[in-house]
Amino acid sequence: MSDNIDNETEDYIRDTPAKPGIGSALSRGWSAMMNNFLVLFLAVLVVTVFMIPLQFDGPHGGSSALIEMLELAYALLLYPIANYGADMIFVRGVRGDKVEVKSIFDGFKNYINVVLASLLTIGLIGIGTIVFLIPGIYVACRLVFVSYLVMDEGLDPIAAVEASWRITRGHTWKVFVLGFLSIFIFVLGLALLIVGVFPAIMWIKASFASLYLAITGPTNDH
Repeated sequence: MSDNIDNETEDYIRDTPAKPGIGSALSRGWSAMMNNFLVLFLAVLVVTVFMIPLQFDGPHGGSSALIEMLELAYALLLYPIANYGADMIFVRGVRGDKVEVKSIFDGFKNYINVVLASLLTIGLIGIGTIVFLIPGIYVACRLVFVSYLVMDEGLDPIAAVEASWRITRGHTWKVFVLGFLSIFIFVLGLALLIVGVFPAIMWIKASFASLYLAITGPTNDH
């Protein structure tokens, strides 16, 4: 009985056209999360483990110059692999494709583009933030789909940045509101004895993947 329900859910997710709306993204993201809970949970867990070295401050809260350099190299050269890989897993989950935890390392197959795209995105958002906070937030919203475009479409860094900027035109406010709501979802997860943080992150990532698929869907003008 449960297998039939799961199959029906997968068929619904795969065959039902998504609408590029906030409510639709949250609803579709929730459905995809529940239908692929264990795999998506493990994906978020792996990303969390990859984040641990970034939190290392050394004894007494201090860090040597060498450790700081290693942390920076790790953040720029290795962490994006797990992060981009997880984004791809969530896209597949929302799309209704088969999802596997090992796919989180697919970024190594496209290592140069993943790292360069991550660097380019961080650099552009950083420049916008230095100019003023609001431009930084705006740039972040316009470049929110870079990881999906690199992993899902196989675009090179510059093409992915240009494509993300193009397809988010007219949808920037939706991206911003979804990001703003994500803060409350995350805080709610923290309030649920911290255990709820993982489902919260899963829902957030699935919702953004849903919005990406809705905006780039064949029935939408982008």
